[in-house]
Amino acid sequence: MPRISATQDQDQSLMRLGKAVRARRAQQALSQEALADAAGIDRSHMGKIERGERNVTFLNIARIASALGCKPSDLLLDADL
Repeated sequence: MPRISATQDQDQSLMRLGKAVRARRAQQALSQEALADAAGIDRSHMGKIERGERNVTFLNIARIASALGCKPSDLLLDADL
């Protein structure tokens, strides 16, 4: 089975997840760098997640959700996934 990358994301799932993360971050007036630090993720990687350029692991979704004070399922629901 071939690996799925951002370029093969036909239904824009990664883009929608990234927008959900960005929206929650903006609601809390957090900078991208502050969220990345709180989640233990490199800032440039966080930027790629928000732009839908990275296939995010569940562990990173869980870290981001925790840093935003929500559940991973909340981010997925926000992204309509």
